[in-house]
Amino acid sequence: MTTHRTPTSRPHDETVIDMLRDDPEFVDEYLAAALDEIDQPGGQAALLAALRHVAEAQGMANVAQKAGIPRESLYRALSSKGNPTIKTLLAVINGAGLHLAVTRAEHSPA
Repeated sequence: MTTHRTPTSRPHDETVIDMLRDDPEFVDEYLAAALDEIDQPGGQAALLAALRHVAEAQGMANVAQKAGIPRESLYRALSSKGNPTIKTLLAVINGAGLHLAVTRAEHSPA
C-alpha cells in the first residue's frame, strides 16, 4: 500500500520567488539586504541568488530578452558558480527593471 504525504513545507527558493512575484516592492528590500551583506562570508553568492530569484520571479526568458543576453547565459551567470562580468550584472539589473544606486557607507567614528 502506498501512502501519499502532503508536503508541510515548500522549498525556500520557491517561496521567495512567489513573494517577489506577488510584491514587486519586496524586490527593492530583498536586493538591498543582499547588497548590505555583500562583504560577509557568502555575501557574493547570496547576491547572485537574490538576483536569480528576482529574474525567476519576473520570468528568466523575459529578463534575458530585456538584458539582451541569451537565457542560458543568464542562468549560467546567476548560478551558484556564476561570476558575471559587470556588463552582465548591469544588463540583468536593467533587464529586471531595476536601477543601481550608490550611497555613502555609514562608518562609526574611530
